[in-house]
Formats: sequence, C-alpha cells, structure tokens
Amino acid sequence: MTDTVLFQAFVYLCAAVVCVPIAKRLGLGAVLGYLVAGVLVGPNVLGAIGGEGKHVMHFAEFGVVMMLFVVGLELQPALLWRLRRSILGLGGLQVAASAAVIAAGALALGVPWRAALAVGLIMAMSSTAIVLSTLAERGQLKTGGGQAAFAVLLFQDIAVIPILAVFPLLGVAEVKAGADAGRPAWMTALLVIGAVGGVVAAGRFVVRPAFQFLATVRLRESFIAAALLIVVAIALLMEQVGLSPALGTFVAGVVLAESEYRHELEADLEPFKGLLLGLFFISVGAQIDFPLIARAPGTIAGIVVGAMALKLGVLWLAGRMFGLDRPARWLLAFALAQVGEFAFVLIKFGTDSKIFDGAIAGPLVAAVAISMLLTPLLFVVLERWVLPAVTVDTSDARPQDAVAHDDAAVVLAGHGRFGQIVARLLRSAGFRCTILDLDPEIVDVVRRLGSKVYYGDASRIDLLHAAGCAHAKLFVVAIDDAEQATEIVKTVREHFPRLPIFARARDRIHYYELRKLGVAVARRELFGSAVELATEALRALGLRGHTAHRMARRWRDHEERALEDMAAMWARDEARTNLFARLRQALEEAERIMRDEDPRV
Repeated sequence: MTDTVLFQAFVYLCAAVVCVPIAKRLGLGAVLGYLVAGVLVGPNVLGAIGGEGKHVMHFAEFGVVMMLFVVGLELQPALLWRLRRSILGLGGLQVAASAAVIAAGALALGVPWRAALAVGLIMAMSSTAIVLSTLAERGQLKTGGGQAAFAVLLFQDIAVIPILAVFPLLGVAEVKAGADAGRPAWMTALLVIGAVGGVVAAGRFVVRPAFQFLATVRLRESFIAAALLIVVAIALLMEQVGLSPALGTFVAGVVLAESEYRHELEADLEPFKGLLLGLFFISVGAQIDFPLIARAPGTIAGIVVGAMALKLGVLWLAGRMFGLDRPARWLLAFALAQVGEFAFVLIKFGTDSKIFDGAIAGPLVAAVAISMLLTPLLFVVLERWVLPAVTVDTSDARPQDAVAHDDAAVVLAGHGRFGQIVARLLRSAGFRCTILDLDPEIVDVVRRLGSKVYYGDASRIDLLHAAGCAHAKLFVVAIDDAEQATEIVKTVREHFPRLPIFARARDRIHYYELRKLGVAVARRELFGSAVELATEALRALGLRGHTAHRMARRWRDHEERALEDMAAMWARDEARTNLFARLRQALEEAERIMRDEDPRV
C-alpha cells in the first residue's frame, strides 16, 4: 500500500497541510514549512517517503519551470532591458567571483584542481525556486535588492548551459549523452538559436490568435489546458536542444507579458505552480541524508558555513560595486547565499563526467540541501535584525517629520499632481487635511505656500496613528505608485477598519484590486480629463455642444456601471475568461448606447 500513488499523494498533502500553516503562523514562511515537512516524512525520520522521492523530484522541478513562466509574464521587455546591466554585470561578477573563491577554498583543503573548479561552479548557483518564492511572499521582489537578486538568478540559469558544456572537459573521461550526443557543435548552436527564436515567434504570432479563438468558446478548461500546453511544449523543446526548460519558459512569459491574456494565464497557472513548487520543496527536504551528516557533521557544517559565508561576502561586495544602497546589498547577499536546485543536476553530471567521486558528491548533496533549508531562516534574521540595523542610520537622509494632526477630517497620502487638486478643493471647502508625502522637494515647496504637509512614509503604522487616522473621517490615497498605494490601503484597512478610504487607481486592474480590498471610492488616472478631451473631439467632428456632452455623460455612466460589475467579478475571483467576456459585452453595450444618442442615426 505504501508504494501506491494514492498513498504517496496522501503523505505529501498531509505533510504540507500540517507544517506549512504552522510555519506561516510562526512567521517563518511557507517555504521553510515545506522543507520541514519533507524532512519529517523523509526516509531518515518517519520513513513515509523512500527512494521514490528522487523520482518525485523530477516531476516537482516542473514547478520551477512554471514559476519562471509566471515571473516572465510579469516582466515587460522594457524592464529586462533596464536590468541588462544587473543581469550581465552583477550576475556575471557573482558567478565568476563566487566560483573562484570557493574553488580556491577547496584547493586549500587538498581537493584536485579539476574537482575544485567544478565544486566552485556548483556552489556558485543559488535557488531560483526558494528565493523568488520567498521574495514574492514577503513583498520584496520589486524592491531594488529584489530586482538585483532576480537579475543574478536569471544569469545563473543562463550560466548553467556553458557550465554543463565545460564539465566533460574537466572530466577524466569524455562523456557524451542526451540530446547532444553525436551532434556537431555548430548544429547544436543553430538549434539553440532556432528554438529561442521559435518561442518568440510562436508567442507573438500563434499563441495570441489561439487565445482569441479560445476566448470565444468561453470555456475555462480550454484556457487552462492551453496554458499548460504552452509550458509543457516549451519545456520539452528546450530539453531537446540542451537548454534549461526554466529559461525557455521564462522567455515565453516575457514575450506574452504585453498580451491582453497575461492575467488569465497567470491566474490559470497559479494553483499548479504553487502545488508543484510545494512538492519540490518537500522533495528537497526529504533528500537530506542525515546518516551521512551524523558520520561527518564537521565536514558538512564546514562546507555549508564556508560556502554561504563566501557567497554572502561576494554578493555584498558586488552589490556595493554596482551602487546598491545598504538595505538592497544586504537583501541581495542574504537572499542568494544558499546553493540552488541546479546544484543537484550539476553534482550528478560531475560524477558522470568522472570529475569527482561519491566521497565528494555525497557531502555536497547534503550541504546543498541544508543550505536551502537555512534560507528562510536567513530571511528571518535579515528582516528582524540586519535590515533594521542598516536602515536606522539615516544620517544622509532626511528624518521623518513629527506629525501634529490637529483633528483634521482628512488624512491624504501623496501631494503630487493628483493629490494637490484633492487637497486644494477640500481646503477651499473648509476641511482641514493632514498630508503625508515622501518627496522632500514637494514638502518644502508646499510648505512655502502655507499648507501643512509632512515628510513621511504613509505605510508606517506609527505615522498613521500620529497623523490622526484613528479620529479622521476619511483617508485618501493619491500616490502614483500602484503597488505602494495597494500596500498603504492594506495597512489602513487592517489597522483602521472603520476609516473610509478613497484612492487613486492607476488602471483597471489596480481599480479592481482596490475595490477588492474594500476601498469605498476609487478613481482612475486621466479618466476624467480623457472624457473631457473626447467630448471636445466630438464637437470638433460636427456634433452640437449639448449633444456631445449628453453622449459623453451617457457613456461615462455606462462605463462606471460596467467597471463596478467587473470589480465585483474580480472580488469573487471568478474566471478571468468571464471577465474579458463581460468587458467585450460592455464595449458592445456602449456602442449601442451611443448609437441611440446619436441624432445622425
């Protein structure tokens, strides 16, 4: 019974359901919960998982492939171009420097130079799966340090390809296996270029029309099947030409980042990605060889501490060389100090290539797994002790102002182009506002005009209390950063649940998210001025003034109703296919309303 698929599925699910909520409750994160679950059910503790855990790992690694596809969907090509310096410069420096210092350490311990170089390259890799999941879970992926960590991880994924090509040259005997066996180098290069080009072309000219057709069917299962088909097909193609499947799916995700179906793809794949990543982390925990650790605890502890300390130092120095601020440098260093999942592949390839034997491979596997297990704990140390210590020293930055709210009726976050209009109108009507802004130039300029505005981060609980949120009648979010605005809304909603929130929405999706969080009123940027411009355009095209204003008013009323309907769908987490179907229906209804109002018809 214990060897059946159902029993193994039961074991994995029980481990995840029990350990992950406990880890989350303790503030350790879901990743550590999965890893501990794998340790508990593994062959060395409860023994519920045996040798089949290694086979499960091959299946679970598909979660990493899906994760990079979803990450690619969130990155537009312009962002990648902006990160090119970090990807090539910072990523290249980290891999080269980490491999060099670790190889030097291995040489000093008496390891032959070929094996030492291979060990350096193996230990230079970091865990894409753990780091990206943890950064996203903690809301740090879009920070300066998070973006630098992502750039380095992307370079590492690319670097696996030349490393795999170098390993046979380091081996005692030449080994040829897999898709490249007996294939000339020039043909392999052409296949690689053709595969990447094919992925880009398919994303632009095949996938979009296919999804347009599936949208007319209005069947959620078709979208899910198509999304899975894309990921599986690309992963299979990349394997056939010797590339990383994760890298191939990432490229496809970037190509589709500007597609109108991006959110649907992300929503459809998210459950599969989360489940497979959890399975991957459980499998990593189950593979830790505790008998080996018990036989040589000093050796393995030395490998873990030495490798992680050397990588942490290299990453910190690299971050400083590339101009990262102190919190970003420490986030980069702590996030990527571990050794990643690709190390398991490289260790096996190293033994197959006769670079080193089991006496080196065994402790390396244990050290890699332990370093991955320690990563969530490093994040806890980083957030609780390191980041507060490095951000307390603000001698070069302006200190936040002490706030005296004077029982103002309104607390307003953001006094830019949008917020200043709101503040001026409210003040003209006799309502006092407490204004918070993080731009010191705006603060100084507005103060010269005689208005009360305070320099401070509106996401800080102590500042919100000082600003008088507990007594205010209204909180207005008027900043232009959508993610920061969303975080402020979450904070205010959590700590001041009875305080009504009005907010500036960057676009439709941001509007839906704000309404889902309970924002009473949200207004999209540029919407009102765009409607006014369109009204003037109707007049310029020959319509009477009152007719143009009446048509614009009818269209605006319809648009607001349709927006609220779709916001309600978003809040219920309904299928995104239904959302787009409702959007198309709203466009058709708007056209019909305008035809009814047009006196020329």
